[in-house]
Amino acid sequence: MSKHIYTIEDLLSLPQFSLPKDQKENILLPLVQDLHLHHTINCNQYKKISDIVFQNSQKINSLADMPFLPVSLFKNYDLKSISDDSIYKVLTSSGTTGQVPSRIYLDKQAASLQQASLSKVMTHILGTERLPMLIVDSISVVKDRTSFSARGAGILGMSVFGKKHQYILDEEFELDEFALDQFMEQFNGKKILIFGFTFMVWQYLMQRPFRSKFDLSKAILIHSGGWKKLQDMALDNFIFKKKLYDKFSIKPDNVFNFYGMIEQIGSVFIENEKGFLHCSNFSEIIIRNPKDFSIQPHGVEGLVQVISALPKSYPGHSLLTEDIGVIEGEDIDNGWQGKYFRILGRAKKAELRGCSDTFKKN
Repeated sequence: MSKHIYTIEDLLSLPQFSLPKDQKENILLPLVQDLHLHHTINCNQYKKISDIVFQNSQKINSLADMPFLPVSLFKNYDLKSISDDSIYKVLTSSGTTGQVPSRIYLDKQAASLQQASLSKVMTHILGTERLPMLIVDSISVVKDRTSFSARGAGILGMSVFGKKHQYILDEEFELDEFALDQFMEQFNGKKILIFGFTFMVWQYLMQRPFRSKFDLSKAILIHSGGWKKLQDMALDNFIFKKKLYDKFSIKPDNVFNFYGMIEQIGSVFIENEKGFLHCSNFSEIIIRNPKDFSIQPHGVEGLVQVISALPKSYPGHSLLTEDIGVIEGEDIDNGWQGKYFRILGRAKKAELRGCSDTFKKN
């Protein structure tokens, strides 16, 4: 590997999941160091946290040294590194009723990079062909093009990989079985793309009896989010895939879960062929001990920290999530380079309180 300093554009031009461990650290570190400096200069709240909580934040010699923000801060503060005049789009998290949503501010460059990074990840499994697309949601969630919920942003981002889009819920979020029948009359048994949030796929496809039998044996399903409700019903990823196959003949190898969050653009962790979530070229994951934030070795669970080389309009490049995960390995030989991991669930409230107390110092 040459000593060439890579840019984001360089990263986007590389084949996805192509950077082994040592190369990836060498390429990502300077990019994330630049983001840290940029946000220190342009976001006063980020600077305060870096100076007070991370007192040695100027000595960043590895990705593990990078200061991180708890994702919950985006619910309470307007964290941005751009002027109000530069705001192009505002993303909001999909919280539970009564919960304060996160607000993420993007300028045009950030919005463009968000779509470009998603494209690099998804074309790795979809190829470049645009497929007829069935969306397990309502078009009403994407009507406002300036302010998006996490669901709306996900749908809009994924819609570029499809054509002849058909939403299967009406604007009252009721199943539009007539529209579904029309779509399947044209594409039954053909290669299509299905996208939806996990629990909605379960609720509106798996739990509904249909008048017609659909052949989805050539379909590709991409889904994310809503796992807690399914886990409460004792449904895991394996059972979810099995039931999809039993009802619609969707092959398990064509069902891809992904993990991501509205608070960090560029971090879309797609499921690899082993069933684990996989880091892209421009993202990384670190597992930390909830008690002291020390780094956990592979195979030991802890709080998930996610790193992305993309967020420049707001300080979202290094975030401590509220999820518990475990790294299962790194650099599979079959073309999937990078760390792969599992998400085990949400952190306990006591663990999150401990994290919050640490960051109250500022």
